[in-house]
Amino acid sequence: MDKFLVLGLLFLLCHFRTLPASFSSNENGVIKIIQCRMCHLQFPGEKCSRGRGICTATMKEACAVGKIFRLDGTPWLTFRGCLKNCANVRNIKWSIYSVNFQCCRGYDLCNDQL
Repeated sequence: MDKFLVLGLLFLLCHFRTLPASFSSNENGVIKIIQCRMCHLQFPGEKCSRGRGICTATMKEACAVGKIFRLDGTPWLTFRGCLKNCANVRNIKWSIYSVNFQCCRGYDLCNDQL
């Protein structure tokens, strides 16, 4: 994978703000810690090729799924994990790609279904 694209993606990830709705709390108002599915690299039609596992989201993190598409809509790469300052965003143009992020915090492994 092109190092420039990966570094650009990391830069992009660092500039999002957390949505208040991404945190869940129980009836006592205590924010709960959750576990998230993790996979650093997953190409279409393949299993996770790098970074497979589970991470524990801190109070400032949420479970996230990032999906990168070519501009023609063809899926190119998916990644999952715990992400600080996560925000739900769609169709960010990035070079010849389009990037979508989805965040959740409702229950353990909630980013498995996104």
